[in-house]
Parts: sequence; C-alpha cells; structure tokens
Amino acid sequence: MNHIVIKKGHNIRIGGVPSKDVVSIAGSESVAISPKTFIGVKPKRMVSEGDSVLIGSPLFFDKTKPEVKWASPANGTIKTIQFGARRVIEKIEIKVEGTEAVSGPSFTSEQLVSADRATLLTRILEANLFPLIRQRPFNKVANPKDTPRDIFISAVNTAPLSVDLSLLIETEKNAFQAGVIALSKLTNGDVFLTSEKGHQFQNSINQTISGPHPSGNVGIQIHHSKPMKPGELIWTVNAQHVITLGKLFLTGSYIPDVIATVAGPGASKPKTVACKVGASIKSLIVDQNLKDDVRLISGDVLTGKTVDESQFLGFYDSSVTILPDSVNRPFLGMLALGSSDSKYSLTNTFLSFSEKEFKFNTAQNGEERAIVPINAWEKVLPMDIYPNGLFRAILAEDIEEMEELGIWECDDEDFALCSFACPSKIDVGSVIRKGLDLMELEG
Repeated sequence: MNHIVIKKGHNIRIGGVPSKDVVSIAGSESVAISPKTFIGVKPKRMVSEGDSVLIGSPLFFDKTKPEVKWASPANGTIKTIQFGARRVIEKIEIKVEGTEAVSGPSFTSEQLVSADRATLLTRILEANLFPLIRQRPFNKVANPKDTPRDIFISAVNTAPLSVDLSLLIETEKNAFQAGVIALSKLTNGDVFLTSEKGHQFQNSINQTISGPHPSGNVGIQIHHSKPMKPGELIWTVNAQHVITLGKLFLTGSYIPDVIATVAGPGASKPKTVACKVGASIKSLIVDQNLKDDVRLISGDVLTGKTVDESQFLGFYDSSVTILPDSVNRPFLGMLALGSSDSKYSLTNTFLSFSEKEFKFNTAQNGEERAIVPINAWEKVLPMDIYPNGLFRAILAEDIEEMEELGIWECDDEDFALCSFACPSKIDVGSVIRKGLDLMELEG
C-alpha cells in the first residue's frame, strides 16, 4: 500500500474541539439549497413557491448542462425562492413536512459489479445526485458527458474542527463500498482512496497519508499520487457523498443524511451531530449559549462562509464553526510582549510555547500590507509549486506563465493555509480562484 508523507503544512490548534460521539438533534423545520454557491452553474428553477416536493425531487438544473439537476433534501412545500441581481436564484427553501422520498431501482452488490457505466451514470442523473461529483481543474460540478482520467476520494479530513471520517466510514462500510464500486465504473482509470488508517475497499487503489493540514485536501493527494497535466480531468467525491451514492444504489432512494460538527472557541457545547443536507443553522446551534458576540461560519475557519441563524448549512459543508466576534486591540499591537497564552504563533516564536488549544477570535491582527517574501506561504504549501510566482502571474494575467507554474493543479482551498500564515494579510486563495476563472475563460 502506498503511503504519502506530508511534511509541510500546519494543524491549527483551535479551541472548541467537538466530541467524536454523534448526537441526534431535533429536525430542522426547513432546509435550503443555495444555487449561487455552485461555481460556474447557471440555475434554472423547476419549482415554484407553494409546490409540494419529495426527497429527491428536482429543484433546479444547470442551463449549461440541462441533464444535471439538484435533488430536494426534504419532503415538504417550497417555502421561499429568493432571487438576487438579474433574477439569479440565490436560495430555495423547503418547509419540512414528512420523510417520503422518490424511489427508483436498487442494486445488489453483484449487480453493481456487473453493471456498465451508462446504467450507473443514468441512475445518478435520474436521482438528481450528479452534483455530488466535482471535477478538477476548477473544483466545479462535473460534466456527465466527460470521462475522467481518475476519481479521487479523500477519507481523511484535516481541516480545523472537522468530522472524523474514519469512524463514519467504519459505521457505513457497506454503503461506502457500494459507492466506490459505482464510481469505479465511471472512469477508465482508477479510483484513489486515501485514508489515515488504511481502509481497504474493493475496486479502488487504497493508500494512506500522514502529516499536517492540508494533507486531507484531495488536491494535495492528487499532487502526491498522480499529478494532473493540462487537458486532463479528474473527478472528486467527498467521503460522505460516497456513502450517499452507495445508499442510493442499495436502497433506490436519496437519503440526505450528513454528519456535521458544531464547534469552535465560541461554542458552549462543541459536538458532532447527525442532520440533513441544507439544515438550518438555527437548528444546529439551538442548544449553544451564545450570549456574547459570535461569528457563525458554514464550513471550517479556513474555507467557510459567514452565515447567520436564519441561513443554512452549505451543500458541501459538514461543520458550523463558532468564533468570538469581540476584538480588543492590544496596546502597542505587534510590538507588545506576548506569550503562547495570548498570541498564536506558527513558528513557535514565544519562549513559553505550548501545544494547548488557542481561543481564536475574528481579529485579523493587522491590515493588508506590502508582500514580504519570507517563504511564509511555501512553508505551509505541500506542493511543488512556487506560490509567490504564481500569485504574481495571476495578478499580471499572464496565462502562459500561470500554466507553467502549475495553475491546473491548484484550487483555492489548498492555499487557504497560505492566507492564514501570510504576514501581509493577503487572501491568497481568492487570487488563486481568480486565476482559475481566467484559465476557464481562456479555455
């Protein structure tokens, strides 16, 4: 079994770590999907306010790929359709009223093994679950008309305060195996399954990985397993979504379950919960004592989006992070004396350094300033890429140099730690996304 060792990176010692025991919570009164959050998708709605839907019913489709539709994660009534500028759909909210789901053909393990690509691909499309599959480059919803070189699944999550995928996979082993078998039929190449504990599944190349974040990012695993070349396509699937696809084939229905963490320094009760896709933030934090000002994030602290109680868990997110939002500026700022109890350091600067968890807040600790090339980005990016040179090429919109410097292998989530480590407070990830958008436009 191949083993990947990641040496560069950093595990942020953030407080509010959740328990690994999964607890049940009261069901969300409503759930929602936000079409505007999907990269490159031009949504066209298939429902109107007041319509009744089942779990798995189509809500909208992508006008550039009409066969790709999004399934309703609930049985109920369309409560609200929110539009933004130029009538772009921003949110479709569903009032939950039952558990009835659209049903279709199911498969035994033997039938999955003998089925052909067209049969399994058609089943995923008919179930409106193809958006669970994303592609590299660009990290957008894949095109079912393409055949990927390989498919990658990360079974390890190193992002701060994230779900323990190993326990989940062990619990849902049969569904995960079914999902892997189905995905293996969608490519002429291989399915790469990367984990910490050496999970063994049929129809995949099983490999292990160790090292700090971002070793759990699928982009890092692709880079160290079988790097992409210009013109190649790779599909990626979140480990929880592999289970969702597996249950689709075994039961014939979409089961919109997800395990998520509610954690962070601002959480009074850090926990891991079982909920539904698109669950309301309010239902997830209902038992948290949030008397002080806090910032709610759908996703982890490095790549998540700020939300409020009235909003919903992101389609690809599996955590709600709670950070204190009250910031007291220290006297003398960066010149003030400090210790590891009061200031966080990636480089063990303080004599009193310790490994204890740190109570982060939303302070940026400075404003954006001129870039100082002290290899801060390079120390936390475990890829054979020159991030500083790539950053400058993107700002100059030099397409050829961007290609030569490896833009095809990049995604903004892989550079999120560079933004965290940057002494100049540069949002490196957003610049990488700008470069990817330029490359797609040129292509």
